[in-house]
Amino acid sequence: MKIIIDTDPGQDDAVAILMALASPEIELLGLTAVAGNVPLELTARNARIVCELAGRPDIAVFAGCDRPLMRTLVTAEHVHGRTGLDGPDLPDPTMPLQEAHAVDFLIETLRREPAGTVTLCPLGPLTNIAVALARAPDIAPRIARIVLMGGAYFEVGNITPTAEFNIYVDPEAADIVFRAGVPLTVLPLDATHKALVTTARNDAFRALGTPVGRTVAEMTDFFERFDLAKYGSDGAPLHDPTVIGWLLAPELFRGREINVEIETRSDLTRGMTVADWWGVTDRPANALFIGDLDADGFFSLLTERLGRL
Repeated sequence: MKIIIDTDPGQDDAVAILMALASPEIELLGLTAVAGNVPLELTARNARIVCELAGRPDIAVFAGCDRPLMRTLVTAEHVHGRTGLDGPDLPDPTMPLQEAHAVDFLIETLRREPAGTVTLCPLGPLTNIAVALARAPDIAPRIARIVLMGGAYFEVGNITPTAEFNIYVDPEAADIVFRAGVPLTVLPLDATHKALVTTARNDAFRALGTPVGRTVAEMTDFFERFDLAKYGSDGAPLHDPTVIGWLLAPELFRGREINVEIETRSDLTRGMTVADWWGVTDRPANALFIGDLDADGFFSLLTERLGRL
C-alpha cells in the first residue's frame, strides 16, 4: 500500500508513524505536517524525530498549513505536553525538512502516481487535505481512500461536549473532505477509546528492550496521565495508530457505511460529526464509520510491528 501520513505529532501520532514504518505491506511516500496538537514548527520537528527514531531518515517530511482555514488555532499541550512528544528524552532531528509545501507535495504526488494507488492517512486536523482538494479538484478521484482519525458519535466529544479535537480544530476543512466524494474510513473516539494502553500492554512495549519499545512506553506513560484524570480509564486511548491498524487488519474493526456531516455554524456544537448511525435520514452514505475494535488483536499487531524496529 502506498500511503501519505498527514500528521500533528503528538505521542499517539508518533506511534502510528512507527507502526507504518515497521510494516512491510506499507510504502510511506512521505509525511506532511499540520498544526494541531502543537504548532506547525513543532509538528514538523516531531515528525522528523520519529523518523530518525525508526532509523528512517530517508522519509521526506513536509511542513504544511500553520492554521485552520477560518479559525484561530487551538492546540493540545494540556494533553501532549509543551513539545507534543513529552515523556521520553529525544534528541533534536538532524534530517532536513523538505523545502516544498505539504499541499504541493500532496497534489504533485497524487497526480504523479497511478490513479487509485495512494491512500491518505490524516491523523490531525484536515487542513492540508482540504486545501489540496480545493486547489486541485482533479486529485479527488485519484485518491484510493482517506483513512482518518477523527470525530465521535456515541462517545461524543473530547474537546467540547460534542466534538472530537481533530475535527473541532478545523471543521471547515473537515467539511470539505467529507463532501469530496473520496472513499472515507473514519476511526472516531467510539473505536479509539477501546484501544486502551493498559499497564500490561505498556509493559509489553517496554519488554521489547529496544529504543523504540522504551520510547513508546515512556510516551504512553506521559500521555496516560491526562486520560486517567479525565476519564478514570485503565490506561490511555491510543487514537491514531488505529488508522494504520485498520489498513493492515480491517477484520479487527467493525463499522457501518453511513452519512456523516460536519457542523460548522453552531458555536455550541462546532466540529460535531453528525453521524447517521441508525439511518434515520435519506442522506447517502459517505463514510465507513468504525464503532468497535478487537483491542487485544490490535495491540498484538502493534507490539509485533514495533518489535521489528
